[in-house]
Amino acid sequence: MSNIDLIVLLSTLAFIVGYGTLKYKSHSNIDGYLLGDKSFKWGTIGLSVMATQASAITFISTPGQAYESGMGFVQNYFGLPLALIIVSAVFIPIYYKLKVFTAYEFLEKRFDLKTRLLGAFLFLLQRGLAAGITIYAPAIIISTVLHWDLSYTIMLVGGLVVIYTVSGGSKAVSITQKQQMAVIMIGMFVAFGILIYLITEHISFKEALSVAGNLGKLEVVNFSTDGSVRYTFWNGLFAGLLLQMSYFGTDQSQVSRYLSGKNIAESRMGLMFNAILKIPMQFFILFVGVMVFVFYQYNLPPVHFKVSNVEMIEGSAKADEYLALEARHREIFDEKKEALASLQAARMAGDENQIEESESLVRQYQAETEATRQEVKDLLTSVDESTETKDSDYIFLSFILEYLPVGVIGLLLAVIFSAAMSSTASELNALASTTTVDFYMRLVKKDGAEKHFVHASKFFTAFWGLVAIGFALFANLVENLIEAVNILGSIFYGSILGIFLVAFFIKVIKGPAVFWAAVISQLVVIVLFKTTDIAYLWYNVIGCFGVIALAFVINLVINKD
Repeated sequence: MSNIDLIVLLSTLAFIVGYGTLKYKSHSNIDGYLLGDKSFKWGTIGLSVMATQASAITFISTPGQAYESGMGFVQNYFGLPLALIIVSAVFIPIYYKLKVFTAYEFLEKRFDLKTRLLGAFLFLLQRGLAAGITIYAPAIIISTVLHWDLSYTIMLVGGLVVIYTVSGGSKAVSITQKQQMAVIMIGMFVAFGILIYLITEHISFKEALSVAGNLGKLEVVNFSTDGSVRYTFWNGLFAGLLLQMSYFGTDQSQVSRYLSGKNIAESRMGLMFNAILKIPMQFFILFVGVMVFVFYQYNLPPVHFKVSNVEMIEGSAKADEYLALEARHREIFDEKKEALASLQAARMAGDENQIEESESLVRQYQAETEATRQEVKDLLTSVDESTETKDSDYIFLSFILEYLPVGVIGLLLAVIFSAAMSSTASELNALASTTTVDFYMRLVKKDGAEKHFVHASKFFTAFWGLVAIGFALFANLVENLIEAVNILGSIFYGSILGIFLVAFFIKVIKGPAVFWAAVISQLVVIVLFKTTDIAYLWYNVIGCFGVIALAFVINLVINKD
């Protein structure tokens, strides 16, 4: 990385961290530290909600997901607009009426203390783990670019986030997220523009779309009813609806974003901002990944994108086998490039027979490319069984470092860091508020000065930062990061949502019934995750409706007795 890129990266990070730390370091009450004095308008809320969800994982892993599997991942978000409408209509008015700091306070008012603590505990468990993954993602970049030890890099990245989140609280998180989203969108559009420019040196944009389509990367909607297929229209619309309802309606990292609004109308408008823009943003990021795939049809890609794995195998006894696979990969690339040129010529001539033959050849060579890449992964495992061979999270990073001009590389790295800081800061702020309000203030110290609770919140922010850093040190055990976050959320969100839906709509069910229903349902989901191949979005459905059904049964048994 050049000195100019380093200056762009460090100056951007220094401004954001410094602004958040210095401008909002003074808080005299818990309301100001945790909810920003409830002073935000819909624009700030909308960007803060979007920035909280769009972590660095979104910008590292999602393009790699599209590179390997195409546009289908966007179906995960098909239920999001309806989910935000429901949250705006049902959840927000109740939270405002009860004047809660956290969503879980409502559960005690509706049920009992143990149900509140269960909901808060499930949130702390899954969000604490997810925060570790959001720290791990940008640490990959720094360690790769600067050749630093990954563990030390994780501690450095996590420490920076903890510093300004502890100092500034919710107001620093929300205000700096506006700046971070500006950096993110500018950087991604600049990268996309350069990417299209590089592609059109070989083919037109229309032809690039044809290439992507021929190789199966532009299938946006899949109407399959096979429960083991991860990304389908039905999974996204129905199971995804429950995931998004739980995330935006019961996850404190999002609830705290819109509870900081001046009033109900501002909070609702902030969510509607996301209902309109989230799917297009996710589509755009995936499309960037597809265009990176097209770019690498005309520019030789690495046979394996994870540099540390390549260095490891080149220094092993299997180096010659790897070099042979690399040579074969290069040969296949050259043959595929010739087939693409023939396909382009056939289209210009309108020769349907030649078009069909060339398309078949391109698909054949692509299959051989993927087979060669898999052979490399198998070879890596034969050298060291513990090696993580999944390299999709490195694809977009590899393109950035190899092909973007000086200055833009620093900007794109700043994009990924900005996303990491915004999402992680929201998570730590929410973890701290839940620990402080639902456990410390409720069970340990019910009466205390405002300053005391502000200091307690800062302590818990730092504590959860350390927990997240600790988990991040083991995040290399997961495969695709964007999938890992969604899987982790799906395991817990269904049960949490089930508790809240019972609380809102089924008044006859009381606390003991819903508590035990949630415990049983959560255990069932964990067992299914460990023993079946069900598409992970359906864990939300199983957990949610499991809680509702079991609560009915248990409630009947209790009342009968």
